[in-house]
Amino acid sequence: MTGFATMPTATVPTITWVSLLPAIPELFLAASICGVLLVDVFAGEVRRRLTPVLTLLLLAVGAMLTIAYGQVNTRTLLFDGMYVADSLATVIKLFGYLFVALALLYSRSYVDERNILRGEYYVLVLTSLLGTFVLASAGSLLTLYVGIELLSLSLYAMVAFDRDSGVAAESAMKFFVLGAISSGILLYGISLIYGLTGTLDLDAISKLLVGTPSLGVIMGLAFLVVAVAFKFGAAPFHMWVPDVYHGAPTPVTLFVATTPKLASFAFAYRLLSHGLGHVAPEWTRMLAIIAVLSLVLGNLVALAQPNLKRLLAYSAIANAGFILLGFVAGTPAGYQAALYYTLVYVIVTAGSFGVILLTSRRGYEADELNDLKGLYSRDPLLALCMMVLMFSTAGLPPFLGFWAKLDILQALWAVNQLTLVVIAAAVSVIGLYYYLRIVKLMYFDPPGELPVGARAGQTGVRLALVLNALAVFVLGLVPDRLLDLCSRVIH
Repeated sequence: MTGFATMPTATVPTITWVSLLPAIPELFLAASICGVLLVDVFAGEVRRRLTPVLTLLLLAVGAMLTIAYGQVNTRTLLFDGMYVADSLATVIKLFGYLFVALALLYSRSYVDERNILRGEYYVLVLTSLLGTFVLASAGSLLTLYVGIELLSLSLYAMVAFDRDSGVAAESAMKFFVLGAISSGILLYGISLIYGLTGTLDLDAISKLLVGTPSLGVIMGLAFLVVAVAFKFGAAPFHMWVPDVYHGAPTPVTLFVATTPKLASFAFAYRLLSHGLGHVAPEWTRMLAIIAVLSLVLGNLVALAQPNLKRLLAYSAIANAGFILLGFVAGTPAGYQAALYYTLVYVIVTAGSFGVILLTSRRGYEADELNDLKGLYSRDPLLALCMMVLMFSTAGLPPFLGFWAKLDILQALWAVNQLTLVVIAAAVSVIGLYYYLRIVKLMYFDPPGELPVGARAGQTGVRLALVLNALAVFVLGLVPDRLLDLCSRVIH
């Protein structure tokens, strides 16, 4: 038939197992989730001992497979550009494996003593880790949303995991409702950007959004920035953080405070730096306000907290402000500083909650500040670890936290954000009070009538905690190692 142009035949790329190697962390983790679920269903009574060991073993194997086969020399796109494999994604995934393993190791005795050691806990942990991996390799707004929901839905269930706790159920309900609102806000921002650009691909959006943004783009950016702030737990979208930290079982609080922070960084970096980098002047101004509010509110409210978990919750809000300041700089040095601060914060926070878990007993949570009184006389090793971790969180040299704060301030100084430098330095001085107060309670206050000494069977866990605290000190003496790693994956 004449008069019609011949349509070119579409070429479908051939997918082989070699081409899927960059996605091996996600593929292996998805298979591991199914395996752990089947073992828990069919292993009978043996599952109480088998499931935790199997999960840790799978995390170790997944990390080794990622190192051996999942790394790429150049940025690689899979699944029609929806999946990005690069060195940043690899680093986030490897640290994700590490921090999840630490969280499960610290939590084992707690969940076992309180009869909440169920296989669903490990399935939810691995599912939330899979959400983190999806965010780390997101190349599309759709992939970002799938990763966020995969992570969030798992966390909602984990917060309510202790079915006998009304406080945990209340915290989970608040978390779920606020999270649903956040997801709606994120979807609305995505719909605006999609409607204005006609694409969900972050690379294409980056090329289309250049020059002075329209009013519609600015509105979309506002909704997306709110979603980023909620996922970080930054003020004024922090309402869920104190309730979740306080109401959730302590092992869940440990998990919520660590690995999802890596996911939040990946979410912010892929969305803001990768997809919306050419309109950075607009969203950096919005983030600057949120960061300052987080720093001020987090540090001031933490001063009045008698509960240790709520204190660490408001500390998390303040530290989220510091991470966002790295994005406010809007430069590769700023993103590097934000990644470095995120890794340092997660390392320190994992150890801090590890001390709380190791100090607790059946019927005794050890989550009040007064519970730490005289800890040095009861358990010198835990007191020493906690002191190192608190000094680092406070930003005292030569500990790791000092270099993290300094790197953020240097990135801001380089772009002439002098006002933000002064504010960040001032609120850090305020934070010194409540961190040093914890050290004072442990070393200078008399102990009360509380459990004494270490429990049997905790040698390996205590060794892991010592190595955690030692890493904070040693990496503070040689900060260039971790700094260079962050610099390479960002630049």
